[in-house]
Amino acid sequence: MILPLFRRASRNGDTISALYGAIVAQGRSPAFYRDYSVADTVDGRFELILVHLTLVLRRLAREEALRPLGQEIFDLFCTDMDRNLREMGISDLRVPKEMERIGTAFYGRKAAYDATLDATSDTALLEALHRNVYASPNDPPPGALRLAAYMREAEQSLERQEAQALLRGKLRFPDP
Repeated sequence: MILPLFRRASRNGDTISALYGAIVAQGRSPAFYRDYSVADTVDGRFELILVHLTLVLRRLAREEALRPLGQEIFDLFCTDMDRNLREMGISDLRVPKEMERIGTAFYGRKAAYDATLDATSDTALLEALHRNVYASPNDPPPGALRLAAYMREAEQSLERQEAQALLRGKLRFPDP
């Protein structure tokens, strides 16, 4: 395909890959599926990637020097989702529609988590997690409370991480 020839090459390729890799690895941590009652499905894993992606993007947005990394991580997320859809056997004709759905999900989750993480009460955060991560008609499972607490802890942990470490691709999440 000729389009990749015209794309702007990232000077931060290794950094972006390391940061995005840490996001995906954390989202796949078995503890979330075992101890937090998140469904170990494609949708459950996708939701946890979005949770961690949102947390990292919030951190990067707080410092001018880190903001460009956020866009590059989002671009890699989109590339990864496109590649995963194709590997799952989604037809070339359906991929753009599925990517639109993924984009809508990302922006919706990000807006919901941004608003709820800025609030002091966990009520709205629990509602957002119930709606998105747990997606069940019943009350959220006990794991939802743990996931809300984990998200708050992860945000605080990310806030303490130095910009220079993040610029080198060093990203740490709390142990779930």
